[in-house]
Amino acid sequence: MSTMTHAPDGDAARPAWSDPTADPDQRVEALLAQMTFDEKVAQLGGYWADRRDSTEIIAPMQDVFSAGRPPFEEATNDGIGHLTRVFGTTPVAPRDGMAQVEAAQRYLIENTRLGIPAIVHEECLTGFTTLGATVYPAPMAWAATFDPALVREMAGAIGSDMAAVGVHQGLSPVLDVVTDYRWGRVEETLGEDPYVVSTLATAYVRGLQENGVIATLKHFAGHASSRGGRNHAPVAMGERELRDLVLPPFEMAVRVGHAASVMNSYTELDHVPAAADRWLLTELLRGEWGFDGTVVSDYWAVAFLKAKHGVAATVADAGRLALHAGLDVELPDIAAYRQLTEGDPDPDQTMADVETSARRILRQKLDAGLLDADWRPRGPEDVDFDSPRNRAIARRLADESIVLLDNRAGALPLAADTARIAVVGPCADDPRAMMGAYSYPIHVLPRHPQLGLGLDASAIPEALGAVLPDADVVALRGCPLVDPPDVDEIARAAANAAESDLIVAVVGDRAGMFGKGTSGEGSDAPSLDLPGSQGDLVEALLATGRPVVLVVMSGRPYALGAYVDRAAAIVQAFMPGVEGAHALAGVLSGSVNPSGHLPVQIPRTNGALPHTYLAPPLGQDGDRISNLSIAPAFPFGHGLSYTSFAYGELRLDRDAIATDGTVTAETTITNTGSRPGATVVQLYAADPVAQITRPVQQLVGYARVDLAPGETARVAFELHADRFSFTGLARRRIVEPGALLLTAGLSLTDVGDPAELTIEGAVREVDRPVLETPVTIHPTAKD
Repeated sequence: MSTMTHAPDGDAARPAWSDPTADPDQRVEALLAQMTFDEKVAQLGGYWADRRDSTEIIAPMQDVFSAGRPPFEEATNDGIGHLTRVFGTTPVAPRDGMAQVEAAQRYLIENTRLGIPAIVHEECLTGFTTLGATVYPAPMAWAATFDPALVREMAGAIGSDMAAVGVHQGLSPVLDVVTDYRWGRVEETLGEDPYVVSTLATAYVRGLQENGVIATLKHFAGHASSRGGRNHAPVAMGERELRDLVLPPFEMAVRVGHAASVMNSYTELDHVPAAADRWLLTELLRGEWGFDGTVVSDYWAVAFLKAKHGVAATVADAGRLALHAGLDVELPDIAAYRQLTEGDPDPDQTMADVETSARRILRQKLDAGLLDADWRPRGPEDVDFDSPRNRAIARRLADESIVLLDNRAGALPLAADTARIAVVGPCADDPRAMMGAYSYPIHVLPRHPQLGLGLDASAIPEALGAVLPDADVVALRGCPLVDPPDVDEIARAAANAAESDLIVAVVGDRAGMFGKGTSGEGSDAPSLDLPGSQGDLVEALLATGRPVVLVVMSGRPYALGAYVDRAAAIVQAFMPGVEGAHALAGVLSGSVNPSGHLPVQIPRTNGALPHTYLAPPLGQDGDRISNLSIAPAFPFGHGLSYTSFAYGELRLDRDAIATDGTVTAETTITNTGSRPGATVVQLYAADPVAQITRPVQQLVGYARVDLAPGETARVAFELHADRFSFTGLARRRIVEPGALLLTAGLSLTDVGDPAELTIEGAVREVDRPVLETPVTIHPTAKD
C-alpha cells in the first residue's frame, strides 16, 4: 500500500485510496490507515467562513459560538469534513460562490498532507437558499398538494442547481410531524399526518439525491412536539407516541428513500438530548433501520450539550457524548470534536468512535467522487438559479397548494365585470409574505436591503390586476402586521374598502427568524388568533356589508371559526412562494381551479391546545366532558373546487386477511361538475378495539386524481396488514387481530359508509414493515 501524500496536479504515483477502480471499502480502509488521529478528527467537522457582523443571526446563538473562529488556513491544517454555506451566508453571485468553493477545495487538495476535498453543504428547504434562486412554496404548501411526483420534480430541480455549482449536501427536508400549531417552524413541516409527511419527504429525498445531492433528514426526532409549541423546549411523550407518530417519516425516508444523512433535533426526549442519545442515533437509526449514512449536528447542537442541556461539564465532554451517541459530523464548525482528548477518561473508546465516524464520512466523500485521483472542483461560471424551468415548477406547486376552504356565498371565482376590488391587509402588497423563513429573501436579505428580494416577485394586487384588467384594484395596508395600528387606520381602511364591489382581506404571517416575524424558527405564537390587530381589521371589513373574501397567507393554521358563514369565501395559502401571487390571482379569478387539501386542521377557536386529528377517543371532542370545544372549523384533508366530485362505495376484495396479508380497497371518483379539476381521494382506517388507545381515524392512503367533466376513475389502494400496525403494550410494533373499519372520501369528515375488514390469526411482531400503500388509478368512463 502506498504511503504517499496526495499529488495535486502532477503525474506522480497516486495513493491506493484515490483509485476509482478499486473496491470502495478497501479504498476507505487504505485512507484511514494513512491518517493521523488529528486528520481523522478534522473530517468530523465543518468550517464556516462567516465574515458578517455578529448581530446578523441566522442560527441560534450564532453570535456566541462564532466568536474566535480561526482563519481557514489554520482551521484546516489537518483537512476538514465540510464547508458550511459558502453560497448561503452572505449575498454572492453564482460565479463568485463557485470561485470561493474552488479556492477552498484547491487549498485542501494542494496544502494539506492527504489532499482530501470537503463536502459542501447548503440549506435548500424552499429552494437553494442563495441569492437569486427560485423561492418555491414552503413545505406546508407542498403538503397541501398531496402530489409526491411534483415534490420530487421540485427537489430534482433544486438538486441539479446545487450540484451545478459544486454543492454536495442539502440540509432538507424537514420531517417533523406537527403536534402544536403554535410552534414557529410549522411552515417548514409537511403537516400533522405521518403518512403524508413520510411520502412527500421521501419523494423530496429521491428528487434531491438522484440529482447528486445528499438529502439530510431533520430534525431527528421530536422537534415539533416541544412543550407549549416553544422552540427548543423539551419534548414530553412516551415511546409509543414517538414510534407511531414522530418516527414513521424518518423510517420511510431511510428505508424506502435511502436518505444518506440525518440531522439531530435540538430538543430532548424524556430528558435525554437528541445529540447525546445513543438509543436514538445508533440503536434505533442504525440497528433497527439499517441506516448507513452520516448523522450531522444541527448547528452548535454539540456545544449545547454543555451550554443549554447541562449534561456535559466541558465542551470536550460534550464532544465525546455526541460522538459516542452516533453523531458523526459537528456543524457548522468543529470545536468540541477538536477537544476530544482533553480529560478523556476512555481514550480507546474515543479512538474507536472517531474511526467509526471518519469511515462514514470518507465513504460519502468517496461516493461523491471526492477521493478520486482526478477530481477537481469546477471553475466559476454563470448559472441561472431562477430559470424558466424552476419558475414553471414553482407555479404548478403554488397552483396545486392553494386550498379553497369555504365558498358558500359563491363569491369565487370573481366575476370578470367586477368594477372595483379592495385588497386589504398587512400582507396584501408584500411578496415577502409568500416566502418561508428559510428562503433567501427572508433568511439573509433583510440585512442587505439594497438587494431587495434578489429576484422578481409580484404582489397580489398587481397579479390580480393582470388577470382582471378591467377592474380597479386598490391596495390598502389596513393595519400593521403585529404593532398596534394608528388610532383610525383600521376605520379608514374599512371606509375606503366599503367603496369597492368586493373586498379581498389578506391576513396571516410574515416569516422571520427568532421573533423578527410571526412565523419561522424562533417565531412561536402565543395563540392561534390572527397576529396583531388583523382580527380587528377583518371584523371591520365584514361590518362594511360588502362581500369579503378572506385570504389567509400563513405558515401555520389560525383559528378561523369566527369568520365561517360571515366571509363570502375563505382561501388558505401556506406561503406559496415567488409565484404565489399569480397562483392566488388565478384561483380568485377562476383561471386556476383550486385543488389543494388541508395537511392540518383549521381550528375553530384557540380551544384546547395542542391538538391534532390523530388524537385517541379521550382526546377528541367529547359530549359533556369539557367546556372547551376542539372541533375544527375545517377538518384535515378538506379542500373545495370550482367543480364538484362524487365518490362511490368503498369495496374490499376480501373481508378478512391474515396478520401478514394484503387487501385491496377500491372506490370511484367522478367529476360531476362542468370544468376539469383535481381532488384528493383519502382512505382512512379505524381500529375500534385495541390493546392500546388508537386514533379515532388515521389516513392510510391517498391519491391525487385529475378528472375532466363527467369523467370517472377507479382508485385502488393496496394495503398490507403492516399498514395497520402500531406499538403495543410490550413496546414492539405489532399487527393485532380484530375488526377494522375503512372509509374513503374527500376529507376526514367527508367519507362514505365504512367497509369492515377482519384481521385473523395470532399477534405478529413486525421487524421490517411494509411502509407504503401503492395506489392505482384507472380512468373508466366519461358521461
